[in-house]
Amino acid sequence: MSNPHVFAPQALSVSAHKVWLPMCAWTVPAGFPSPAADHTRKRIDLNEHLIRNKEATFIFRVKGDSMVGIGIYEGDELLVDRSIEARHGNIVLAVLNSEFTVKRLHRRGGVVKLVAENPLYPPIVLKDGQELLIWGVVTRNLHKLY
Repeated sequence: MSNPHVFAPQALSVSAHKVWLPMCAWTVPAGFPSPAADHTRKRIDLNEHLIRNKEATFIFRVKGDSMVGIGIYEGDELLVDRSIEARHGNIVLAVLNSEFTVKRLHRRGGVVKLVAENPLYPPIVLKDGQELLIWGVVTRNLHKLY
């Protein structure tokens, strides 16, 4: 039977074209508006800003609610970099027994767990005979607000 917080990823393509957007040179307070809001300093390419290693970065759409505690929701798109070595505490795209899942990697004292960020889902503790492959490290969450 399939685990409810394990999903089949939907790979999305990354455009080869540059996407140039204006970038403001100041931070934006979450309070009152800045009088300098009409003055931008430079333009940035989102591919360069969001992607560290283009050849090793993929976008996956999230299905499920096991990571809502850290702001990853169903329908969000995750940038996953395969060139980064996964460490304890990273959010990873893992393949557990041939099924993909996004979880926080816990690796301490010889114990390996995949931890959900939703109290409804218990940690997945790796047992003898289970196959785990860390497919990549999640570097960004593209969460649509509108």
